[in-house]
Amino acid sequence: MRYFQNTGLLLIYCLFAVLYTDVNFIFIFCFLCALILGCSGFFVRSRNLRCLFSLLFLGAACLFPTFFCFFPIPVYILLREDLKPAAAAGILFYGYHFAFSPAADRLSLVFGIFAFLLTLLLQHHASSYETLSRQFHQTQDEGRENNLLLSEKNKTLLEKQDYEIYAATLKERNRIAREIHDNVGHILSRSILMVGAAKAVNQDTGLTPLLENIDHSLNSAMDSIRSSVHDLHDESVNLEEVIRSLIRDFSFCPAELEYDMGPEVPRDIKYCFISITREGLANIMKHSSASRVRVVVREHPALYQLFIKDNGDTAKLSSTIPDSGIGIKNMRERVGALGGTLQITTENGFKIFISVPKLQRRADL
Repeated sequence: MRYFQNTGLLLIYCLFAVLYTDVNFIFIFCFLCALILGCSGFFVRSRNLRCLFSLLFLGAACLFPTFFCFFPIPVYILLREDLKPAAAAGILFYGYHFAFSPAADRLSLVFGIFAFLLTLLLQHHASSYETLSRQFHQTQDEGRENNLLLSEKNKTLLEKQDYEIYAATLKERNRIAREIHDNVGHILSRSILMVGAAKAVNQDTGLTPLLENIDHSLNSAMDSIRSSVHDLHDESVNLEEVIRSLIRDFSFCPAELEYDMGPEVPRDIKYCFISITREGLANIMKHSSASRVRVVVREHPALYQLFIKDNGDTAKLSSTIPDSGIGIKNMRERVGALGGTLQITTENGFKIFISVPKLQRRADL
């Protein structure tokens, strides 16, 4: 937009040449050429073509001196393209023509000098404006980038906070389960033993039904507490911490873990993945010649996945860990009970790939 403003202003100023030159066909032709050159300076994408058109316009003045009336247009384009030597040569050519041409008069020279001064001024302001515009857009881009980085960091902090809350909740559940087991469980156990002893030494037939009711109530309470403690303990198992613990304790060779699971993992999935990971790492220590192990635990929108891979000798592995082994059978039974699939391959190392679909019934587990 600023380019059209500047070239339009120069073109209007150049029309003042009607004061010192005749308006004829050549003048109109030169005006149209200057107009086309000004438009091409914006619409032509190639810098070389823009510069070539400007130089051709300057050269056409050798054949048609009327082109000198519109010299500020190509000079402005050359300055804009940072071809200052070519622009300076055009200005000197203009000055030489009006200084030594017998047809030139003082009025045209004065108008030409002011035209070039206006050209330099407009180019200077345009260059300053473009510099400020670039700095503004760069500042905007940096601001957007910083906002994206801050948003990502905030998201990471929130996820970390959610995980810490989840981990603290699991630890608290585990603590409560221990407290119930150690305190209430022992008290109930002692009460049951005392009631049993009272029943054994009781001689009064009238107290027998009462002691039976007390014994039944205490045993029912004990069963309920035992079930609650088991449920709390099962829910307090942190799958990521257990898997990482298994990886840390695996000293046979370097092992890496890629964990990408949500905080709420069904209980049966937890114990299935923990058991299979433990069995897979144990088999690697017993039978594999691997030097590196990779474990991937990942959650997808419709399924859970477990992937265990090593780089051991596949021929040795296939002979020492047959598909009919007890460990592999147990894995298949655990995965099959959850409706999942287990695949074992021996290409470029031994691989166990488990996929378990998310079932609606697990939402309540």
